[in-house]
Amino acid sequence: MKRIGILSDTHGKWDDRYARYFAGCDEVWHAGDVGDYDIIERLREVVPTVRAVCGNADTGMVRRRCSELEIFTIEGIKVLLTHIGGYPGRWSPGMKKMLREEGIGLMVDGHSHILKVMYDKELSLLHINPGAAGTQGWQKVRTLVKLVIDGADMRDCEVIELGPESL
Repeated sequence: MKRIGILSDTHGKWDDRYARYFAGCDEVWHAGDVGDYDIIERLREVVPTVRAVCGNADTGMVRRRCSELEIFTIEGIKVLLTHIGGYPGRWSPGMKKMLREEGIGLMVDGHSHILKVMYDKELSLLHINPGAAGTQGWQKVRTLVKLVIDGADMRDCEVIELGPESL
């Protein structure tokens, strides 16, 4: 069993609540537009295993150290982590084919700043876009996601809304 924290689109914005909400997680996944590599380093102080991909707005150290796409297996579930991927019914060009060919069971992306947790019946996979955790962009609510993966069972999906920083 693994507890996973998921975030995206921090755009260089650290919020101490990331540490509070992700404490106790086994891994944290950042779906791009990190903004500053320091975000990844600070997440590693909380959770030793941090997987991160670069997004379209990332440059410098983030672009050099993070790939645009990662495919890995955790608890027997094949995961695809990227920044721009679309969502069920509106996949980015070539994404549906890749998801099918790779046998992906969980796809995580960011970019839109729109929280989406959707199951794709055709591809038999769960799609998660955690929304935006940072303050840059048009989103009104900043969000994080937590999930438990226990073998083939993905459960206890929790959406965390970050209110004003003074809370």
